[in-house]
Amino acid sequence: MSKQPRQTLTAPIRRIRFVWVAFAFLIWTFGISFRLVWLQVYKHKDWVDRAAKQQQRTFEVAPRRGVLYDRNLRELAVTVLAESVYAVPSELGDNRATAAELLAPIVHVDPTDSFTTEQGILGRMNASRNFAWVARKLTPEQATRVRELNLKGVYLQKEFKRFYPNSDLASQVLGYVGTDDSGLGGLEGKFDDDLHGTPGRVLTALDAKRHAMGSEEREPLPGENLVLSIDTNIQYMAERALDKQMEKVKAAHGTVVVQDPNTGQILALAISPRYNPNDLRHQDASILKNLAVSDVYEPGSTFKLVTYSAALDAAGVQPTDIVDCQGGAMTMYGRTLHDDKADHFGRVTVQYALEHSSDVGAAKMALKVGPNKFYDYIRGFGFGDRSGIELPSETRGLLRAPKKWGATSILSIAIGQEIGVTPVQLVTMVSTIANGGTYMPPHILLSETEQMKGDPRLRPAAFRPGTRLPEKLPDGAHRVISELTSAKMRSMMAGTVIEGSGKAATLNGYSSGGKTGTAQKIDPATHTYSHTKLVASFAGIAPVSNPAIAIAVVIDTPTLGTRYGSTTSAPVFAEVAQQVLEYLGVPHDQPLHARSKSEIASTQKPSGEDDAPSDSGADLGALFAEVNSLPADDPLRAKNDAAMVAASPAPAPTASAPIKKGMFGALPDKILTAFREHGGSSVMPDSDDQKPLPKSVAQTVTRPDGGVVVSSEKNVPVPTFVGASMRLVVERARGVGLRVQPVGSGIATEQVPAAGAMVPQGTEVIVRFAR
Repeated sequence: MSKQPRQTLTAPIRRIRFVWVAFAFLIWTFGISFRLVWLQVYKHKDWVDRAAKQQQRTFEVAPRRGVLYDRNLRELAVTVLAESVYAVPSELGDNRATAAELLAPIVHVDPTDSFTTEQGILGRMNASRNFAWVARKLTPEQATRVRELNLKGVYLQKEFKRFYPNSDLASQVLGYVGTDDSGLGGLEGKFDDDLHGTPGRVLTALDAKRHAMGSEEREPLPGENLVLSIDTNIQYMAERALDKQMEKVKAAHGTVVVQDPNTGQILALAISPRYNPNDLRHQDASILKNLAVSDVYEPGSTFKLVTYSAALDAAGVQPTDIVDCQGGAMTMYGRTLHDDKADHFGRVTVQYALEHSSDVGAAKMALKVGPNKFYDYIRGFGFGDRSGIELPSETRGLLRAPKKWGATSILSIAIGQEIGVTPVQLVTMVSTIANGGTYMPPHILLSETEQMKGDPRLRPAAFRPGTRLPEKLPDGAHRVISELTSAKMRSMMAGTVIEGSGKAATLNGYSSGGKTGTAQKIDPATHTYSHTKLVASFAGIAPVSNPAIAIAVVIDTPTLGTRYGSTTSAPVFAEVAQQVLEYLGVPHDQPLHARSKSEIASTQKPSGEDDAPSDSGADLGALFAEVNSLPADDPLRAKNDAAMVAASPAPAPTASAPIKKGMFGALPDKILTAFREHGGSSVMPDSDDQKPLPKSVAQTVTRPDGGVVVSSEKNVPVPTFVGASMRLVVERARGVGLRVQPVGSGIATEQVPAAGAMVPQGTEVIVRFAR
């Protein structure tokens, strides 16, 4: 019996169907692989960044900006902490408009600030999901009010804020910073990379509900600190004198530069008007420039110092040689050069021609030298090139090569026309004559350092006038004129002050020398010299025998008074030089003299313009009783105590300390006495072991005969002060435990109580000083 074949239970697989299924599977596999490669390789960074935004929050921690110090390590620009407010719009949700409405009245305090308006805040919230600034760097009061709102999605963050403790002091030198702490002008802009530092970062992990799960931090690196050659006290003296004269003559701009002739260091660079970098939003943009290096002007007769120096050094001219000024007029190639209308000089000495600023005499000196040599001396004095001073936007000035001079250009340049200079170039030229004939490039930066004030490695560099050039000359230093020529020029400059046009630059107890200048400005409408718009200047040195300082004063477009350099700028030089030399303790090289009543009246300041002690003629007995009846904690007594203990170090100012008001706001307490024009040294001991003087509230009674009776348990005799300098008076009073209330300046002429009177320790003795 045969078996039938077994019947299969499944249908045979068709080959074509298998191929299609396999092909479809391959396509699907390829698509998945391509997508994975696309996401994992080509789009890897994008998805990582998106994940990081959802899972992490990264904050950049701003570094502390470097401090700007003066040479005595007084802070000129510091960084303090301030709070800023920001919002996370995704957390606010539909409450963004309400939050903006609540926050705007708190943060929008300046009507001109569109950033903090309600519309501005709401616009930034709607433009972002994760972060939106509400306001930057609030005051403590504003931060407290924002915190009290306790709004969900609104947070406070600490930021650094630039603060200038002395307000507008040296503002064009220091510059300013923007909201993001980047330097935008002055030294802040020039050294922004060094001052800014390296930012840090804080990386915070978040869970699904955006709660912090931990953080990773990288500390920021603070910026470098800059120590400047500026002396804050000298800077304040220069600014005060300049501001007073600017108000008097109603000028457009003014500049005073004080320089150490032996090193080229700038001790003060004052510009008026100034601005307050703490409130930059409301400042006029036209006053932000540093005119001392960025703008040029025709120097006028002050440039004759270059002309005469070249003639003495290269042409063998002597101060006693005779020059024919031709009655005040000289014609060359059809051009007639005139002296001042009132001057008709004939044959005079070279020194007399300089003293009385003869244009004809100066032109003949330049002709003796010749164009090429004259040009070389001009370049040697630093004109026509950048000085290299550490300030931004310095200009070269205007100086053409001799081949581009016209037929009579040498006459114009000899008297300070057809050439443009800056005040820094001018003062450096005078310093070159003062130091023996060596050009020393000007500098305003002493050092860059990581050390902060208080670090023993960082020491102050108090300025002490030198007598010679440094042993190793800096780059760019070179000899311009011989030492003999320098000595002759200093003598001629002294004659200009004594006998010539610079009499207003005379000092009391010090010799001075210099040169006045009055230059006409170019009228942009006519392209000719204006007869009404002038630049008045004075460049000088003091003392003449051994110059300690060189000063240039440039006042642009004075509108009141005679407007000449002799009457507009020379008095500013006299005031600044007198105060600076006495503050520095430079020995007198001339006898002190008492001023006449007319001189005193001409130099007295109107009430309210000057906080310095002045001889008002008040009854000393009444003033004595009033001062000594004040409470011990009265600010006036505190100020006088500070003057008495001028030899004791003052505590370092801090960013949180209140800013002092008035005249003394820019001066540390330890130099108040020195600032009041005393004739002694400004060197102060560094120790803190001096015991403070005892304080007492003395009971005083003025007798009918003018005597004063003071009751106390421990009495001491009042020393004799008449005839002594202010420093000596302070030292004598301190020796017996008394304080001094000075009136005036100069030499002590009267005191109350009289010498020998018994008064309690700590009593204020009134001493009148006069010159």
